[in-house]
Amino acid sequence: MSRDYAGLHDPNAEYTMRELSAEAMGTTAKRGGGRDVEITDVQTTMVDGNFPWTLVRVYTDAGIVGTGEAYWGAGVPELIERMKPFVVGENPLDIDRLFEHLVQKMSGEGSVEGVTVTAISGIEIALHDLAGKILEVPAYQLLGGKYRDHVRVYCDCHTEDEADPDACADEAERVVEDLGYDALKFDLDVPSGHEKDRANRHLRPGEIRHKAEIVEKVTERVKDRADVAFDCHWTFSRNSAERLAKAIEDYDVWWLEDPVPPENLEVQEEVTKSTVTPITVGENRYRVTEERRLIENQAVDIIAPDMPKVGGMRETRKIADVANQYYVPVAMHNVSSPVATMASAHVGTAIPNALAVEYHSYQLGWWEDLVEETVIEDGYIEIPEKPGLGVTLDVDTVAENMVDGETLFDEE
Repeated sequence: MSRDYAGLHDPNAEYTMRELSAEAMGTTAKRGGGRDVEITDVQTTMVDGNFPWTLVRVYTDAGIVGTGEAYWGAGVPELIERMKPFVVGENPLDIDRLFEHLVQKMSGEGSVEGVTVTAISGIEIALHDLAGKILEVPAYQLLGGKYRDHVRVYCDCHTEDEADPDACADEAERVVEDLGYDALKFDLDVPSGHEKDRANRHLRPGEIRHKAEIVEKVTERVKDRADVAFDCHWTFSRNSAERLAKAIEDYDVWWLEDPVPPENLEVQEEVTKSTVTPITVGENRYRVTEERRLIENQAVDIIAPDMPKVGGMRETRKIADVANQYYVPVAMHNVSSPVATMASAHVGTAIPNALAVEYHSYQLGWWEDLVEETVIEDGYIEIPEKPGLGVTLDVDTVAENMVDGETLFDEE
């Protein structure tokens, strides 16, 4: 194996990707206009929100810092620390190359899917924030510009008794009337009182009727004031999912999400093609290579990648491009802090087929305090024109809500 190719995979290789590329081209790979910047450090800290958000910061020798976020999960901060030597000394403007560099370096540790991709996503988002600040443009400009000034947000709703159809309808009306959202989501994988054995994934007739009642009462309560989706969290068998989807076809359902487990693409395709109820899937697939199969097999009506989990901002853009060839809309799954939520919105403004970005923290009183700017207003995110992502961490709020044992970022 030549030295060039060995250097892509050997963590102890002498040359960085930048040096290898420069050597191959016979150049020094220098940039003018203040753009010859080097990464000096990568740091993480975990915030104890309604999920343990992993915030990521990339530091440079220009004194400019980029902030990103990785989807929550055990081992993500450790993986980011493992990858730090692979990006220190590199130019943060080379986002695509650095992404591929990390995928190659981490190939033996699972960069096809799973938490390794999630860890790379956090760095990739921070690089977009950083590159935008260096070039003095908003992050969406790095993705090709924008289609819209505001991105719609759908609110993931919960009640004390999520199995009570009337309580769900009451909460739907409250969120629409009092909080200003015109897009909602409720869970359908809730107890009905008719279960015999949930492990077999089979829905009994009483369970189907109970779930259909939730759908009926929520959609009838909000009527045309809001679109409403319903989430199943990969719970049901093929036959049960098909019967459930058929049972709610007469109601105004925005989509039915993840009705069957995610591993078997053929089953997913059968369910989607069995009903006129729109089916949404995607948060448990990784990178465009996996999401592509769902789209090309027409196994989804709406694709739902989770941007800080699936591979980052440019990878989500690639997924949206494939989806657009099949006229499939994109509804980004999102359980993040304001950082990745705003990053998802930047992607949403840069793609033609964006439906909405999820918001999962409306019952967490300090969610928006994590940044200095307003993020969601009246159910929409206005895309900021400031460089990078356009949000600034409130260090005091981060410090007050860190996971036990975490340390705060270095000051900029």
